[in-house]
Amino acid sequence: MMAKATRAAAAWRTYREVSKPGSPGLMTRVRAMPRMVGAVMRGRYAGMGRSKLALLGLGVVYIVSPVDVLPDFLMLIGVADDFGVFLWLMGSLLGESGRYVQHERAVIQARLDQV
Repeated sequence: MMAKATRAAAAWRTYREVSKPGSPGLMTRVRAMPRMVGAVMRGRYAGMGRSKLALLGLGVVYIVSPVDVLPDFLMLIGVADDFGVFLWLMGSLLGESGRYVQHERAVIQARLDQV
């Protein structure tokens, strides 16, 4: 029961962050993810390290992998662990991509201020 409440709270926090006035919207964040990954890999975005990017990549692999720590045939537990990883992954990616979009906007604004 506690895990379910924790996942629900994480989903709610993510929703609040994405829908906050002035904050980048959901699709803006989703479209920024590939740019963010590229910028982290090239060392052009210090807001997120390669280790965190690797951890997020492991989350993606865990979700799409047919091998689970808790097999899906353990119906509720097996599906719940995948769902928990999915919620963590989405919350992390949306949060990080939102910060990246704000970083991009600040860089663009700084360039405009120099002109």
